[in-house]
Amino acid sequence: MGAVPDDDEKQGSTAGSPKLTQGPVARRLLDMSLPMVVGILSVLAFNLADTAFIAQLGTAPLSALTFTFPVVMVLANLAIALGIGTSSVLARLIGQGDRQRVRRLTTLSLLGSGVIVLVLSLVGIATIEPLFRLLGAEEPMLPLIRDYMEVWYIGMVFLVMPMVGNAALRANGDSTFPSWIMVAAAAINVVLDPLLIFGLYGFPRLEIAGAAWASLIARALTLIVGLAVLHYRERLLTLDFGHLDLLLSDYWKVLSVAGPSSVGQLAGPLALAMVTPLVATHGEAAVAAYGVGQRIEAVAMIVPFALSAGLGPVMGQNWGAGRRDRARQAVQLALLWSFLWGLGLMFVIWLFRDAILVPFDLDPDAYKHAMLFLLIVPIALGFSGVVVNAVASTNAIGRSWVGMGFNGLKMIVLTLPLAFVGNWIGGLAGIFIGLTAGGVLSGLIVYGIIRRLIKGPQKLRSQ
Repeated sequence: MGAVPDDDEKQGSTAGSPKLTQGPVARRLLDMSLPMVVGILSVLAFNLADTAFIAQLGTAPLSALTFTFPVVMVLANLAIALGIGTSSVLARLIGQGDRQRVRRLTTLSLLGSGVIVLVLSLVGIATIEPLFRLLGAEEPMLPLIRDYMEVWYIGMVFLVMPMVGNAALRANGDSTFPSWIMVAAAAINVVLDPLLIFGLYGFPRLEIAGAAWASLIARALTLIVGLAVLHYRERLLTLDFGHLDLLLSDYWKVLSVAGPSSVGQLAGPLALAMVTPLVATHGEAAVAAYGVGQRIEAVAMIVPFALSAGLGPVMGQNWGAGRRDRARQAVQLALLWSFLWGLGLMFVIWLFRDAILVPFDLDPDAYKHAMLFLLIVPIALGFSGVVVNAVASTNAIGRSWVGMGFNGLKMIVLTLPLAFVGNWIGGLAGIFIGLTAGGVLSGLIVYGIIRRLIKGPQKLRSQ
């Protein structure tokens, strides 16, 4: 690079050091993954809390919140994708040992995500009413949706930038602090929700907008803490951008991973959104059971998702350092552990279906359908975990278009058509069998592809 070493380098800072290229691979993967279980659980908890508090305001606010879910999910996927792109490129640079380049790209990734979010927020605020009319919201619902989404769009920068910052920390080998940031954001959000929604203890009563303000404040506070850690502890921020052409080339690599990753992540919500009307043809009880089943499935997938979050940095650093043997071992372990977790949880769900459904207080018909869901769909859990971690492995080395293909194969090519065929042949049970068959087949196919790709050092090259 030809740059003069800065103060951090003179002081022996470990910023950008390839910590994950040393020591047992299994231990490194566990160290990076286990803290993320706690973080992901906290996010699920505060989403449930938001819904529960808004439900106390009545049916109309809860319906308005429901209408916002698809838009929020799409934009949250963008934030996740930017984080995946940042982690992928940074981890490989860290593996190469280019510490100053790591600092520069970390800083630009944060700034770049802020600019992207600013543009999207302005467009979002300007298009709230036409967009939600298109999504089917009726006129009386629009003021409630606007109250929530205006604040949510303003606070979108506090959603995206912490995700990018946390991704930089994970790429640097620290998954513990990002998980605690997620826990802290969830805790602050849960505390602020009733205060701002219902106007308790002298706070203004903001109703549905209060939920959005609670999320904004919680995320803003965690962003400040995250930036402080990135700058003062990890020494990962700098205003010395050096060779701008090289830096922009690195950031283009971030976007080239983030783009296909975001498209791939949308395949799941899109396919499931198309399955819901199919389930609805079997009545409200079937829809209720399907919704409960999806929530249980989301909790069951926490460990595979946590493994995928840990796999990215471990594989990326080792790939960047030329340690392809360690990268391959990390992928193999993540795939194996995800499959075994899903297999074990399948038996747990089968044995304790009754107990699992007790908190949902379902009516007899919905209960019967939910029991059927929990008998069939968990068969695919282990195979779905394989797909999740296979996608993470391709993202880690900059081949996110391969991961996009994996997601598309699972949800669009296999699961969605099989659900429709299943409905035609066997009704609701056929839908559940179709969903399961899509998960199992995609897991087997993806495993076969990944096994070939990682078999030799020249089979899959990073960008």
